[in-house]
Amino acid sequence: MASFGRMLLFMGLVLILLGGIFILGERFGFGKLPGDIFIQRGNFTFFFPIVSTLLISIILTLLINIFIRR
Repeated sequence: MASFGRMLLFMGLVLILLGGIFILGERFGFGKLPGDIFIQRGNFTFFFPIVSTLLISIILTLLINIFIRR
């Protein structure tokens, strides 16, 4: 039961960090970059942040390659 508790605690911390990253990312313009698709017509809204997703992927790939060297 202790290992399950540690796993839940770890998952909670990861969710808190992800929430903080999303909040800070919005301040730096992620989700509103040129190339992000946003369509709003009447009651329908479609949002696909393709450029923001690619940029985040590139940044995370670089960070992981820098910090995790084999």
